[in-house]
Amino acid sequence: MRKIIIKRYTNPLRHITSVATVALFFFNGCDNGTAQQKAESAKKKTAHAVQKNAKQGNALIAPDFTLADLDGDWVTLNELKGKVVLLNFWGTWCGPCRREIPAFINLTEKYKKDGLEIVGITLTSGPPSNIRSFADKWGINYRLLTDIEGNETQTVTALYSQATGQRITGIPTTFIIDREGFIRQRYVGPRSEKIFYKDLEPYL
Repeated sequence: MRKIIIKRYTNPLRHITSVATVALFFFNGCDNGTAQQKAESAKKKTAHAVQKNAKQGNALIAPDFTLADLDGDWVTLNELKGKVVLLNFWGTWCGPCRREIPAFINLTEKYKKDGLEIVGITLTSGPPSNIRSFADKWGINYRLLTDIEGNETQTVTALYSQATGQRITGIPTTFIIDREGFIRQRYVGPRSEKIFYKDLEPYL
């Protein structure tokens, strides 16, 4: 089994938007029982992944999770095995996160054909319609995920903090996950297209 080194980069605090400033959004709207049951099932599945997350030698497996895309379809990380995943925790309101968007757009255009899949976990940014309007305005061409019912993205944030032993205290925070599902790199704060490609290239 190949060994893994998770590289940790830390930018000055001015380049990071603190997760501590993020308010949790709880949606208490008119959801039917079936939707609530499905959402509860997804929450339990995501929480259970903490126990299932495993280390094989020094190789850290990226925890699985289930979130919704902007069409309301559920997406599970394990469905993307076989691809190189750039997993980005971000928010539409986060200035440093916005600075990375052009890099992600360019990387998707250039390397999606080689198996690159960029996935944005969108934190406390309102309903999918708001996120979609933002994505259309910015020309985002990669997958964005959000809550199924209320606060599942916060659960995933806590899951990755616990699994890696490094709390996600600011966004953007980004992970490179290889084709076999192992975490290869971790960034705190924005990075350039050049840096992302340099670190992604060995796995493409």
